[in-house]
Amino acid sequence: MIIERFSKTVIASGIFRFYVALGFFGTSLFFIFNIHLFTPMEMVLGIIFATIFLKTLSNIMLSLLILLFNLDNKKAELDFKYHTQKIDELLSELTTTDVNNKNSTSTAS
Repeated sequence: MIIERFSKTVIASGIFRFYVALGFFGTSLFFIFNIHLFTPMEMVLGIIFATIFLKTLSNIMLSLLILLFNLDNKKAELDFKYHTQKIDELLSELTTTDVNNKNSTSTAS
């Protein structure tokens, strides 16, 4: 659940789309500046293959981010929240019990 939310956030941020678009325009500029070296078909195929390669590379980077995402910190945070909540419940129960004991001893006297 945590990893799924993390990956959706990364995908929604658009950083990988920006990376692919930047690569696409960079490749286009490369072929435009070197127009005398390439035929139009080589340019189109070069731009297509470079864009596919960059999209594949961005998917690999996302997979590595998910794979290397460390859940130990999140687990420690959740454990801390659970333990603080449990301690608060026990303290409130102790306070309630203490107040009930004081009320019962004062009414008995």
